[in-house]
Amino acid sequence: MLCVGLDTEEHLVPEHFKQESHPVRAFNEAIVEVTHDLAVAYKLNLAFYEALGDEGWLDLEATIAYIRSKSDCFIIADAKRGDIGNTARKYAEAFFDTLDVDAVTLSPYMGRDSITPFLGRNGKWAVVLGVTSNPGAEDFQFLVADGKPLYEHVIQRTAGWGSPEELMFVVGATRPGILARIRTLAPEHFFLVPGVGAQGGDLEQVLAAGMTVDGGLLINSSRGILYAGQGKEAISSARRAAQTIQASMARALATVGTPG
Repeated sequence: MLCVGLDTEEHLVPEHFKQESHPVRAFNEAIVEVTHDLAVAYKLNLAFYEALGDEGWLDLEATIAYIRSKSDCFIIADAKRGDIGNTARKYAEAFFDTLDVDAVTLSPYMGRDSITPFLGRNGKWAVVLGVTSNPGAEDFQFLVADGKPLYEHVIQRTAGWGSPEELMFVVGATRPGILARIRTLAPEHFFLVPGVGAQGGDLEQVLAAGMTVDGGLLINSSRGILYAGQGKEAISSARRAAQTIQASMARALATVGTPG
């Protein structure tokens, strides 16, 4: 269930990578090299690449190609797009046809026609924001409408737009009680769960609240793996951090008997 977040910032990579002609790319490749046998997915937050202009986009493309060359891991573009009509269709083409990622994160605020252009593609997934980990989630996601919080309306309505084989939800790790509630609303859909580690989410609580007999979760760790160590020990430390998380997941999967 381990998803490694490649939210790489050049100023945070070890000094010896900064001597490379493409520091972010080189660091990402080193991380992938030591984690691809432990992970089932990688998530690339586009902001960290778009901020670097042309060079960042080339790093993004090269990282995706490197992951493809090393493994069959699922690749998520964490783009949080949310538009309609031809714009949404072009976003879908950009991510699925040009970048060749497997999934893209989407905001459902503009409704069904902001999501459907990403559906109906064999092997491709829409990852819809359900409940997020940030404090600002309280501004809108928890507003009560017709007797229940807005996020419940979003989950229930959106779940009907696509099958569990093409649509999953983002559910933050810092609210395990809500994660358990959403699991009852969407028992068959996968959840992408950010917020474990640096943001304060507890892995064991997330597993207990949201895991199904098939796993049912992609649990993302970014900084907790990328920056687990410093200097020459950075990459070996990243592998140890990934091993620790993956071992906890494996133990949980070995003992589960019914949906979580």
